[in-house]
Amino acid sequence: MTAPRREQKKISLTDRFTAFTRWAAETVGSVWASLAALLVIAIWAATGPLFGFSDTWQLVINTSTTIITFLMVFIIQHTQNHDSKALHLKLDEVIRAIRGARNDLVDLEDMSEAELKALAEEFAALHDRECAAFKKHGHDLTPNSSGAQTRAQKAKDK
Repeated sequence: MTAPRREQKKISLTDRFTAFTRWAAETVGSVWASLAALLVIAIWAATGPLFGFSDTWQLVINTSTTIITFLMVFIIQHTQNHDSKALHLKLDEVIRAIRGARNDLVDLEDMSEAELKALAEEFAALHDRECAAFKKHGHDLTPNSSGAQTRAQKAKDK
């Protein structure tokens, strides 16, 4: 009797590209990739006298860096878009799950600039009201105050 065959899930081109861009972004963002880039530049600079610092010698590094930069823009942008979309979905789920949260804040990324500005002003006013309420009850909310300083001040006051 033969073992049942596992169905292999067909991976789309988009999924393959996403996997590649994540791998490339992680690899190129590593310390080893930075060291390799420095080594390539050092070797290129060291070969300058050998090639008489010719136009061709300069063209090699210019062309190489231009091509790499051009490709990395798309790789990084795709990775950032993917991560941003995942983060938005996670935040949308948190907003949806919390009782009392304003569900109209889900999908803020689809709002116009004017709508976002109005919402930011609303939250700034809310922040100011909350700070005033905290100060009314004797709490210090200055930007330089931290929880540790507040605890230290409370201990000193006792």
